[in-house]
Amino acid sequence: MGSKMFETIMGALVLIVAAGFMSFAYQSSNLKTVDGYPLKAKFTTVAGIAVGTDVRVGGIKVGIVSDMALDPDTYQAIVTFQIKKTIKIPADSSVAVVSDGLLGSKYIKLEPGADDKMLAVGEVIPHAQSSVNLEELIGKMAFGGVDKKDSAKAAVPGTPAGGMPVMSPPTVTHP
Repeated sequence: MGSKMFETIMGALVLIVAAGFMSFAYQSSNLKTVDGYPLKAKFTTVAGIAVGTDVRVGGIKVGIVSDMALDPDTYQAIVTFQIKKTIKIPADSSVAVVSDGLLGSKYIKLEPGADDKMLAVGEVIPHAQSSVNLEELIGKMAFGGVDKKDSAKAAVPGTPAGGMPVMSPPTVTHP
């Protein structure tokens, strides 16, 4: 009888701890909505961004991404985000997809402009910088960022396709 009571208490304790973890996970996730107004931006690529991603001004969260769609005419990603009602965004503002550190998650960085006119509900932010692909940058750095057929065209006569001159062994003369 005593072991069944112990097992029941331990089972209840495990359920309470699991409920605590679930509560913490929900509170720290991006499932919360922002009570605000929608703005839009068009990007060529939004790698690393998803619905619920933070929108920040000066590092402070002012909204979240609420929708993502593909423009069938231009094949650009249309990102809709909700901005807090208390934050007004100037019409000449810009947005960029940036990383939170070198290997951190990505977020939308909103840079306010200096225009006196503010963006209205649902307007498109005119200046948008797409996500930078870290793997692509590393590949360009490692391989010179030039295709082989392009490097062959750029080669100087007497040098291989990579553009580096061929070094001949030094000649040694004896007196």
